[in-house]
Amino acid sequence: MDLLDEPVPGVGTYEDFNTIDWVREKSKDRDRHREIATKSKESTLALMKSISDAFSGWLLMLLVGLMAGALAGGIDISAHWMTDLKEGVCLNGFWFNHEHCCWNSNETTFQERDKCPNWKSWAELIVGTNDGPFAYIMNYLMYVCWALLFSFLAVSLVRAFAPYACGSGIPEIKTILSGFIIRGYLGKWTLMIKTITLVLAVSSGLSLGKEGPLVHVACCCGNILCHLFTKYRRNEAKRREVLSAAAAVGVSVAFGAPIGGVLFSLEEVSYYFPLKTLWRSFFAALVAAFTLRSINPFGNSRLVLFYVEFHSPWHLLELIPFILLGIFGGIWGTTRLGHYPVLEVLVVTAVTALLAFPNSYTRMSTSELISELFNDCGLLDSSQLCNYANVSVTKISSDALPDRPAGPDVYTAMWQLSLALVFKMLITVVTFGMKVPSGLFIPSMAVGAIAGRLLGVGMEQLAYYHHDWVIFRGWCSPGADCITPGLYAMVGAAACLGGVTRMTVSLVVIMFELTGGLEYIVPLMAATMTSKWVADALGREGIYEAHIRLNGYPFLESKEEFSHKTLAMDVMRPRRSDPPLSVITQDGMSVEEVESLIAETSYSGFPVVVSHESQRLVGFVQRRDLVISIENARKRQEGVVSASRIFFTEYTPPQPPNSPPPLKLRGIMDLSPFTVTDHTAMDIVVDIFRKLGLRQCLVTHNGRLLGIITKKDILKHMAQMANRDPDSILFN
Repeated sequence: MDLLDEPVPGVGTYEDFNTIDWVREKSKDRDRHREIATKSKESTLALMKSISDAFSGWLLMLLVGLMAGALAGGIDISAHWMTDLKEGVCLNGFWFNHEHCCWNSNETTFQERDKCPNWKSWAELIVGTNDGPFAYIMNYLMYVCWALLFSFLAVSLVRAFAPYACGSGIPEIKTILSGFIIRGYLGKWTLMIKTITLVLAVSSGLSLGKEGPLVHVACCCGNILCHLFTKYRRNEAKRREVLSAAAAVGVSVAFGAPIGGVLFSLEEVSYYFPLKTLWRSFFAALVAAFTLRSINPFGNSRLVLFYVEFHSPWHLLELIPFILLGIFGGIWGTTRLGHYPVLEVLVVTAVTALLAFPNSYTRMSTSELISELFNDCGLLDSSQLCNYANVSVTKISSDALPDRPAGPDVYTAMWQLSLALVFKMLITVVTFGMKVPSGLFIPSMAVGAIAGRLLGVGMEQLAYYHHDWVIFRGWCSPGADCITPGLYAMVGAAACLGGVTRMTVSLVVIMFELTGGLEYIVPLMAATMTSKWVADALGREGIYEAHIRLNGYPFLESKEEFSHKTLAMDVMRPRRSDPPLSVITQDGMSVEEVESLIAETSYSGFPVVVSHESQRLVGFVQRRDLVISIENARKRQEGVVSASRIFFTEYTPPQPPNSPPPLKLRGIMDLSPFTVTDHTAMDIVVDIFRKLGLRQCLVTHNGRLLGIITKKDILKHMAQMANRDPDSILFN
């Protein structure tokens, strides 16, 4: 049997913790597409197959959008219910959360919309009253116990069934999209456990969000559904196009921002993002947002809990405090997140619950807190933050209230928010990186929103009492609605999230989609750019890049510049003191010799040369393909023994009589491996690796093979040049 004629199962696949060969995967898909196009002209059935093949990508996107949207809706509803369960239970039906419980009550008043006879706190159920110190202690105790139970279940499930379900998942998804293989990271067990433990972790009250992990959940959906379609199941590069779209779906359902999701995938996550993927990402994000809107998890016909609309314009001079918020976001974004030792989840939960309960702003879920801070105070608001002193004014519209002096409740809220700011800043640093699903989007936004609201109220009071100052004169007259504190909270949230992740364009679009306010794009842009500049000045890495480096993943960051004047010969192996390069000759080695070469080395592939003397390059063969092909030939090809010769030539030369049948393996050899000369500048080599997604590149001099440069060699060299440990790269 000639191995050229029949494909061997397993050839062309990859082992765990290996990088895919983008060039080979793309050419494989091109050949497949060419074959389908040629056959489609022969018969109607072949034409129908061609049409279904073209349509399969759109169908897959539809399924990913529907599945991710449905899961996100379930997660939102469950997390809302379980968060409220820490404080009490609904007598009408334990499955109702606090808000839905009171919707069904006829005795709910508008002023006390969160109070109704159907909802009972744990103190009311156990001791019969909600007043007095004993009732407070009982509620406090139940809050801490529920929080500990939820976090214990979350960490136990992650450790027992799916260790990959912890963290946000975005650093790993960035690495996978760059071509790395992490088997099981996007599997069905990870999806199931991540979905359950995400609800538990968010409900426990830990300072984490579900938005980052939702990107991981959506990518798991994309990966699992890829197995339904041969085109995506058998091609790793095509599968990564689907995962890029799935990342967009994750942000779409997390924030209710389909366009922001597509831009997030393009700007922050994807390694390779062709135009076709852009359209499909847009379609999938749209389907996911529509599915979530149909489920209506928050009961307000909105896709997010903190949708707001501001009605007052902003003034040019307000750009100064907006930029100050940007500076704050940039400084906080460079906090050494993840550098602290991971404390036991239960200890952190206990500390969080004990400190969070006394303060109403830390007791509520982080999403509700952001919703409260974004809120633009109107006439019907009963929030503590909106309890201003009543001043008789000539002109009051239902949309906007004029600036007024702050009442005692507002000052109390300011003190509570100041304490909440310190608490959130410290506890988020400790929480992120624990062995539970944890996102950083919402905690970062909360820190920024608190800082923004504090600054906004301060500016508002300054404008009210000193409207004749130069900075306010001309645009802030008495009785006018000059300052919107909610807008400052929104700008602060964007600034802190931008400082942590270094997102710019996608972040502004996400915030714009959240609020529906086109006129606030300039303040958001100013704060986001400032936070990025400040954060970059203090440290070049965003949180995801820092995590990739800490975990040692082989990721060539496109934002990182290579400015050193080294050459390919300085990086290639073998070095001067090393043994010579392990190569295979095209027609001079037996099966036994090749097998012993494989056994003695751990390289992922071997260059094929004409002979050891000439060292003239013929091609490159992958270790895995070589092993599988030899094993397959020994089982299925009659007469193949250890003495059989292996040929990588087009034609087999005549064999001596009585010699065992040869093994022809030209079909598994890459005939056009990428080569550079020994004097090629390393910045060009790094660029080639980035843009083509190469695994290895061969180095030649006057046509003779000198050495090899792998992705690992480049990463080690870059680490060395940056005075980092070069042996920290996890790469086979």
